[in-house]
Amino acid sequence: MKVPKRLQPLVEDGLVDEVVSQLMSGKEAQVFVVRCGDELRCAKVFKEARQRSFKQAVAYQEGRKVRNSRRARAMSKKTRYGQREQESAWLNAEVDALYRLAEAGVRVPTPHGFVDGVLLMEMIVDADGDVAPRLDDVELTPELALEYHQRLIGEVVQMLCAGLIHGDLSEFNILVGAEGPVIIDLPQAVDAAGNNNAPWMLVRDVDNLRGYFGRFEPALLKTDYGKEIWALYEAGELHPEVRLTGRFVPDATLVDVSDVMQVIDAAREEAAERQAREQDDDEPAW
Repeated sequence: MKVPKRLQPLVEDGLVDEVVSQLMSGKEAQVFVVRCGDELRCAKVFKEARQRSFKQAVAYQEGRKVRNSRRARAMSKKTRYGQREQESAWLNAEVDALYRLAEAGVRVPTPHGFVDGVLLMEMIVDADGDVAPRLDDVELTPELALEYHQRLIGEVVQMLCAGLIHGDLSEFNILVGAEGPVIIDLPQAVDAAGNNNAPWMLVRDVDNLRGYFGRFEPALLKTDYGKEIWALYEAGELHPEVRLTGRFVPDATLVDVSDVMQVIDAAREEAAERQAREQDDDEPAW
């Protein structure tokens, strides 16, 4: 196919030998299958801020550190330069999260470089070598639902041990590769220790998994892994090999009504965004 303008510099520099096909075009980015030597990879081309639609950036960005004080001041003033720096910081946050999680052993696409707003990464394939389907497009048995749920809960724990929360985890940004689930799309990854929204975002991620896999295995609907995981994290007792029960008994003396309302509002917004994704996105997501 014709080389897209944004990929032309990577071809000229020898990082990409051939653009094979377009895999998908979403609200945040376009993804292309490219050949690098003898290997097929994915090139995720991020759209410019004015073309993207991800909302609630402030809630996700809390706790992200900007080392350069001039950049931080510009970003806070919303100048044209500040907006450019804000955009750069947003994109770099996803790339940094991907490298950080891959190094921590979380099953995400292996990153291979980030150049001029283009992220080169592993192409996830199924057992037949074809592009892996999105979890939402796979029919599961109760046994497989239990297995995938358990594995993904383990990935969530491992992510949190690495200091990050996905922030938008659902069946729409998990691929089913040859060896099982692979977590994708991290523009909204949250710093667990530095973001006041981290507790309910973690619980929402886990509850999304419970709701989806509970369609195939209703017993999962009775579990409460999210609050259990966060309680262990807050107590300093969370580690990748922790044995979880799926049960959580809240302390009735510590109920905070504002926190409850925040969770309810977030759940409503998530439901609206998910409905919009289902209407607008008929192709596999990356």
